[in-house]
Amino acid sequence: MNGTMAASSNRIMLGPLVAAIDQGTSSTRFLVFNAKTAELLSHHQVEIKQSFPKEGWMEEDPKEILQSVYECMDRTCEKLTQLNIDISNIKAIGVTNQRETTIVWDKETGEPLYNAIVWLDLRTQSTVERLINKTPGRNKNHLKKYIKTLEEKLHLSSHFKLYSGYVLFLLLYTKLAKLNKYLYFSCFIQHKTGLPISTYFSAVKLRWLMDNVEKVHEAVLSHRAMFGTVDSWLIWCLTGGKKGGVHCTDVTNASRTMLFNIHTMDWDPELCKYFDIPMEILPKVRSSSEIYGLMKISSNLKSGPLTGVPISGCLGDQSAALVGQMCFKDGQAKNTYGTGCFLLKNVGTKPVMSDHGLLTTVAYKLGRDKPACYALEGSVAIAGAVVRWLKDNLGIIQTSTELEKLAADVGTSYGCYFVPAFSGLYAPYWEPSARGIICGLTQFTNRSHLAFAALEAVCFQTREILDAMNQDSGIPLSQLQVDGGMTSNRLLMQLQADILCIPVVKPSMPETTALGAAMAAGAAEGVSVWSLNPEDLTEVTSEKFEPQINPEESELRYARWKKAVQRAMNWETTEPVNNGNEETSIFSSVPLGFYILGSMFMLIGAKYIAAGQK
Repeated sequence: MNGTMAASSNRIMLGPLVAAIDQGTSSTRFLVFNAKTAELLSHHQVEIKQSFPKEGWMEEDPKEILQSVYECMDRTCEKLTQLNIDISNIKAIGVTNQRETTIVWDKETGEPLYNAIVWLDLRTQSTVERLINKTPGRNKNHLKKYIKTLEEKLHLSSHFKLYSGYVLFLLLYTKLAKLNKYLYFSCFIQHKTGLPISTYFSAVKLRWLMDNVEKVHEAVLSHRAMFGTVDSWLIWCLTGGKKGGVHCTDVTNASRTMLFNIHTMDWDPELCKYFDIPMEILPKVRSSSEIYGLMKISSNLKSGPLTGVPISGCLGDQSAALVGQMCFKDGQAKNTYGTGCFLLKNVGTKPVMSDHGLLTTVAYKLGRDKPACYALEGSVAIAGAVVRWLKDNLGIIQTSTELEKLAADVGTSYGCYFVPAFSGLYAPYWEPSARGIICGLTQFTNRSHLAFAALEAVCFQTREILDAMNQDSGIPLSQLQVDGGMTSNRLLMQLQADILCIPVVKPSMPETTALGAAMAAGAAEGVSVWSLNPEDLTEVTSEKFEPQINPEESELRYARWKKAVQRAMNWETTEPVNNGNEETSIFSSVPLGFYILGSMFMLIGAKYIAAGQK
């Protein structure tokens, strides 16, 4: 490639280099950048096998993930050597990773105790429901917090606090408390973590492993277990493993576990107690940009030249892309199209809680003494994964690039709509019971229309989270910055601009996730080969896709998509079928119904009394 050849001819002028491990859901890559120009010099990629032991389950082998990192390092170093680029110029390594994916291993043997449970996995739905039914701390302080949070959400005036507290107290302690346990648990979790209750996050995956895998249970009891997301597993192994490896994570990955308090910026003892997870198995939380440890490669691996290089950057993949897109100002946003689809908007140094189904997450903390910045995030479970499904499960395409050609041949879905809710629906619905559907089929529909509908589905899901983000912030985005593997599909990018009715801007260098990890690593104290000062950042060249259809047509197609989404809802449930022994309505118990109705009338009466006193 031209960039690589240019790097070869100017190798004396290269200066310091920074590498990045980019460990994603479907592949691992190792990339090397010029710290002064942000130019990508060389890289290598290895695909990761995924296994599906049961319906809704998704796993990967932690040892295969680690081996893929070694292989990518080896091959990239070989390529650099062939280009006469001195590997010793690599001054730091950053790590970026699939978030939420959960690994538990034995610190004495260094062996994983089970496969990695991937973020898309749905096996923990029953765990989530069991935790909801376990009412947290029925003491007055919890109750006060609960009532206050719900009052704020309901926007109740001061005249109603006594009455709202009374009604909520009744509801909390009645046999209808299941609903209220859900509301309580939601408030309890979301206030601390910025996250809703979902199978998506790591705490419930870890709880499932402790409850269902004997090796994990025994290792926890004997104080040998270590928990981590993929970044923790890799950093521990690469810095020595059982011979002194560093057990750490960064704030962005920690904020995706449901165990991390985004206000105190540390593990939350109350949350750990509630999930019954011992804090000793958790990694130490560090900033996203500091030296965690040095590479220690065993002598039988070819990557020996990297031994001693500091690992000094760590960001969850979506935070890394935000940094790589240089979204350092409040209001800047990016959307990454990978296995899933993730839209993040920088909201500055104070967390903003969403009223429209988005997550509040830590965007980055670029140094131990630097402030943490937060983001609003809209998460879509299935984006690029739908392409893999069409290829591997249905066989209607042989390669990913074939999808664009198929869709372009027809230029329309011909009324066909595809909701790929294979793992339920994430933002803004958070509905694990949803399942994928294809609707609007006619005898005329063919695989080209289905290909087009699949691409449109990615764009419609992005439109849903962008609408929610605009409502939360009150300031609509004027354009959307994009990155990720799917952005090479030009038809998809044009469809996205058409459906959003705003321009879509794609950087010429698409490896923004790895670039973000490299930037964090190179800027770390003790490395300092990459400046993050705005005036020093390399200007990003980009391509812009302008909307080409009228807004009325876009709105019509979007409205029909929303109709299809409603058809996908409530398809699966772990709830038993009602056999006549359980109540199905809030007013199934007549006395209780009157009790609650009476309380409601008290509220209404209080309103008029308050009005009369003015």
